[in-house]
Amino acid sequence: MVSAKHISKSYGDLTVLKNVSLEVKKGEVVSIVGPSGAGKTTLLQIIGTLDTPSTNTDTSITINGTSLTALKQKELSKFRNKHIGFIFQFHQLLPEFTALENVCIPAYIAKTSKSEAEKRAKELLDFLGLSHRYNHKPNELSGGEQQRVAVARALINKPALILADEPSGNLDTESAEHLHELFFKLRDTFGQTLIIVTHNKELANMADRKLTMVDGTFVTE
Repeated sequence: MVSAKHISKSYGDLTVLKNVSLEVKKGEVVSIVGPSGAGKTTLLQIIGTLDTPSTNTDTSITINGTSLTALKQKELSKFRNKHIGFIFQFHQLLPEFTALENVCIPAYIAKTSKSEAEKRAKELLDFLGLSHRYNHKPNELSGGEQQRVAVARALINKPALILADEPSGNLDTESAEHLHELFFKLRDTFGQTLIIVTHNKELANMADRKLTMVDGTFVTE
């Protein structure tokens, strides 16, 4: 499902990733843990095509059978919109739009009709227990509700892969627990593959596989 091989990344003299490789099966939930600055988020952004690896002829990134290293920028953007869903620590909802409108945005980018996008968005918000929040703006929602709206937005285009970066890092304990349970419900219901970067031990240990990154490379615990 996900195959990332020989991924390195440097910013000037600072080496963040050192020849990292990662294989993830379809429907697998993989957590990546490690100290701040280890390179976890950089790896996630490279897999998600938000960043590019340093030049290396051995580097390859394949998602769902598509080689991303061969795609041009416009093709990458289209692939990312359709096949990858992102969930961040800070929900990044647009404050001027309602929950429903925020969820629909990636679908509109994918040229989905308004009626179809809203139908899918309502189904997701219903699934996430937010049927009473369609028309509420982010500042009218709790932190947990805002993050669930962000989850719905990540799912709107039915992506094969969900990338989550500290998804519960900004939530209270109860909301975090609900979000963690939700990830596995999503996998079981929609067959999604998830890669989750987290400092939360409970979430990390719930995953099918936990990987530890230190100083830009995976280590064996």
